[in-house]
This record gives sequence, structure tokens and C-alpha cells, in this order.
Amino acid sequence: MINKTMEALGKAPSKIREIFEYGKKRKAEIGEDKVFDFSIGNPNVPAPAAVNETFKELIDNNNDVYLHGYTSAAGDNDTRQAIVDDLNRRFGTAFKASNLYMTCGAAASLKISITALVTEGDEFITFTPFFPEYRVFVETAGAKLVTAATDPDTFQIDFDTLDAAVTERTKALIVNSPNNPSGVVFGEESVKKLAAYLEKKEEEYGHPIYLITDEPYRELVYDADVVVPYMTKYYRNAIVCYSYSKSLSLPGERIGYILVPDEVEGAGDIYAAICGAGRALGYVCAPSLAQHVIEKCAGMVSDLSVYKTNRDLLYKSLTDYGFTCVYPDGAFYLFMKALEDDASAFCEKAKDFELLLVPADSFGTPGYVRIAYCVTTEQIQGSLPAFKKLAEAYGK
Repeated sequence: MINKTMEALGKAPSKIREIFEYGKKRKAEIGEDKVFDFSIGNPNVPAPAAVNETFKELIDNNNDVYLHGYTSAAGDNDTRQAIVDDLNRRFGTAFKASNLYMTCGAAASLKISITALVTEGDEFITFTPFFPEYRVFVETAGAKLVTAATDPDTFQIDFDTLDAAVTERTKALIVNSPNNPSGVVFGEESVKKLAAYLEKKEEEYGHPIYLITDEPYRELVYDADVVVPYMTKYYRNAIVCYSYSKSLSLPGERIGYILVPDEVEGAGDIYAAICGAGRALGYVCAPSLAQHVIEKCAGMVSDLSVYKTNRDLLYKSLTDYGFTCVYPDGAFYLFMKALEDDASAFCEKAKDFELLLVPADSFGTPGYVRIAYCVTTEQIQGSLPAFKKLAEAYGK
């Protein structure tokens, strides 16, 4: 016998990956330039030149044990110190290297953090729309994922639906801002209100409610008036999960961290549980070479201007064609309302025009599709006639 839960996950990959694999096959059949694949959030801008130069310099000037050997399980201390120095400079915080645990990207950060916190009967809440793997991470840890719908017009926090979701069993709230898939950023007033609400519920229930912030898109905002609040400055029990996959265009290097501030209730025990969860899940240490690169490059960001160009072009074009889209403040996704109730059927229709879009049912928001615009501007320009034909097929 085998683990049936794991078998089911293996036989039913995420819809994003399924469409991505279809796209690779279709490109081989008719040519890459004829398929408009908007399925996966794979950064298309290069890492900063300094990142590649640092890789080369480290390889040329260090021995293999330093480069490729194990670091401490929690991560190389110099790397952790460089990261907190950058955070403290940017956000006016006072974190120490001992507050950080290095991970294989944000997915590992989330899975480890959730596993570290779970006790029997726990519930974790997230806002819709949400990254579908949250459900996998929570349920395979033995907890229940509860969703709270956001405002249907703005996709900002709806505190009435949140209040209906929170119970005495609530262990943590998972927040993703800028959001995948909507691109929405929760502003300072919403964050302040959220912090005050959670503090009130903590007092009512007599136990902490943790805020797990999923932040791989933190730096990906495009308008001068948009600021992403740093959650630890607003809420004491905030734990940060971060990845350099998007900000440095390094998704394949699998490097990120968990931040547990000293102010978090039971911080020492939680950090120990994170170390234990990393051990139990099979993580010995994050990739060593990537850690050493981050030590030298913490605080750098790729040239994100192409994402702004893509967003502006795609949003204006699609709304001109009659599509309804959520205006994305950040990340690199456009969240668009399907032109029929069944988003999966709409995405199948889009394939007739070689448009590969992701139905948002698994994101908790039926009737919408996600468009990942982290592609070349030329692909977006080439896709616009196909989007126009898709709109016309529905009478737009």
C-alpha cells in the first residue's frame, strides 16, 4: 500500500503546471512564437548582472567545501546577517541573524512554518483568491484551510467575511500581498485594521493568532503611490515567508527564508519548531551556493520595468476589448473575469486562439482566469489579436 493522499496529489498536478506542460507540447508542434503561454509565474527578466558576476566570482575564488558543502541547518550566519542588515536598513527594524531560517524558497518557508505551528484541530485562514498550494501545505500538515472572500469589486479585505471565518480554532492567517493571482496590494489602513481585529480576537480567545505573510512579490509594485506595508511593524505575531525567486529572478535556485521576530509570542519555541519541521520534512539546509550569493546581493532587485510595461499594455488592451480585469498594483498577474460562468470552459475556448490561461477555480474564485504577464512584451503584442478574436467570439 502507498499513501493515497500523496498518490492523488501526484496524479493531479496543479492546473498551472498542467497548462504549462500543454504549452511546451503545443510549441513543439506549431512553433514557439505561435503559442501565447500565460500559465506560469516564471520571471522572464534576467537577474541583475551583479548576481551572475557573484556566482562566477565565488566559483573562481573559493574551495568546493565552502561553495557546495553543508551550511548550518538554519543557514549560513553571514548570509543571515547580510539579509537582516538589509531589512533593518529598509524597514527600520532591529532583526538579528538568529531571527532567520534559510529555506528552499517561499514554498518551503510556508510548508515549514505551517507544520511548525499545527496542533490538533487547528484552522488556517486565507483570503480568496489565493495560491492553490496553500491548501496542499495546510491539509497535508493535518490542519483545515478556511477561506474568507475578499470584496468582489476591489479584492481588498472584507472584514465581515473574515469575522465569519475566524473561530477559537484559528491558528493563523496566511496573507499574500501583492497577491497571486489578483495583483492587489493590501494598503496601510487595511493592515492596521487587520492587526487591530486580530489583537481583539487574540484577547477574546486567550491565545495568539499568527499572521503568516507570504512575500515573494514584495518588491514587484509599479506605481509610486503604492506601498506594501511591512507586516511585522503593524502586528506583533507576524511571521514572514520570503523568496528571492521574483525579486532577483532566481526561481530555479530555490532560496528564501523564514523570519521570526523576537516580538512574536513564543518566538524561541516557534523558531525551534521551525528548525524541527525543516528537519522532519527533509530539509538539511538551503542551497549553499545560493546562500553565499544572497550574502553579497541582499537588497538588489532585477529591472522590473518590463513588468510595468506589460501590465499597462495588457490591462488597457483587454479592457478596451470588453474584458473585466482587476487592476494589479503588483506581482505579475492580471486577474480577468471569464466571459462565461465556467472559467475552465472559457480557457478551453481560449486554446482555439492559442491563448493559454489558468482558470481560477482552484484559487477560490470561480469565473475568473489568471494571466501571467511575466513574458516578453513581444509575446503580449503578438497575443493581442488573439485576445480580440476571443472577445469577439463571445460577442464583445
